[in-house]
Amino acid sequence: MQSEPVFVVDRLNKHFGAIAASHDLSLSIMPGEIHALIGPNGAGKSTAIHQFSGELQPDSGQILFEGQDITHWSADMRARGGIARTYQITSLFPEMSVRDNLAMAVQSRDRHHFRFWSDASTDKHLNQTVERLLAQHELSEIASVSVAQLAHGQQRQVELALGLALEPRLLLLDEPMAGMSRTESLEMADRIERLRGSMAVILVEHDMDVVFRLADRISVLVKGEVICTDQPDAVRANPVVRDAYLGESA
Repeated sequence: MQSEPVFVVDRLNKHFGAIAASHDLSLSIMPGEIHALIGPNGAGKSTAIHQFSGELQPDSGQILFEGQDITHWSADMRARGGIARTYQITSLFPEMSVRDNLAMAVQSRDRHHFRFWSDASTDKHLNQTVERLLAQHELSEIASVSVAQLAHGQQRQVELALGLALEPRLLLLDEPMAGMSRTESLEMADRIERLRGSMAVILVEHDMDVVFRLADRISVLVKGEVICTDQPDAVRANPVVRDAYLGESA
């Protein structure tokens, strides 16, 4: 890995009334690493990921991406700039086919915004790109099926493909295993593991088996503040972490 972080969060603070959802939140993400962000319910993980993606502005602090200050960039600007996100609740166009969902993502990436209402079937470059993505993500057999007809695990697979269609350099994964069966979770973990080294990934996930399998490093969030960042074995053995979080399920 390179020595310089690709994504730096420096002392983010976010309050909702008297509640500090983020308190001097700081972390750094290295190029190509899978970095897990874990913590008990109410630790501020959702607030953190919303700030990372630009959907929520911090009260104070700074966010750098590839050395550039993006603290006040909108979510759309961050997506165009190389940061993609998936959601805890699947965010797709359910009435559209898998192929058309991917086509929308590719059009957005290529900034063909004014061509959404034209006949996309005549766009050779778009169609070739979409077919390549379908094959790459093992979606060709369900390409013509509407998203609403898919099983939950398949919808998650499509959503990951949409995020990757944007060709991000940082991927934010917000509980990608939520609602999945054990088999579906293992398949999703395999897909995420294949991303290692190709882009930086921030993974928010409650499944600790998945976290300790995938993460190069783990940051533990408690009451809006990172109390520990280390390699998985060191985090597992840290008594402060066990008391604050891991011990809850022990």
